[in-house]
Amino acid sequence: MQLLTFTVAGQAYAIESRRVVEVLPLVPARPIPHTPDYVRGIFTYRGWLVPLVDLARRLAGRPPHERLSTRVVVVEVATPGQDHAQRPARLGLVAENVISIGSAEAAEASLPDLDLPGAPYLGRILRIGGQTVQLLHVDRLLPPELTAGLFPAADTTSPT
Repeated sequence: MQLLTFTVAGQAYAIESRRVVEVLPLVPARPIPHTPDYVRGIFTYRGWLVPLVDLARRLAGRPPHERLSTRVVVVEVATPGQDHAQRPARLGLVAENVISIGSAEAAEASLPDLDLPGAPYLGRILRIGGQTVQLLHVDRLLPPELTAGLFPAADTTSPT
């Protein structure tokens, strides 16, 4: 499995590259009132409104260091009630130091998925090329009630 790696609060993380749609420069977002602080808001991506999650706030509880290498990684996520006729749900992830693509098969060591009730998005830990990287499950980054609100199952409208 190929992985896109990046850092959050100085720690290396990765997501499966097959989930990545595009990597963009940091974009402004329209805030959504009454959402958790790690939801930056929504932004327009190719005519669609896409929720934007700040990984530094979600994983480390602090704002990101906005560097030239801070990017928005647009990923496809599975949502409850989604059928195959619908456009895949997209989620933007703000990540620091989007680094490179690596291979999980090259892992020198690994630990299994963590089973933490408050952090179901944390996956296994890999040691790749001298770097320790934690895999993130993008489908589990948002709590179910927030996912249901941001990605209504009946939303099949086309972009404006």
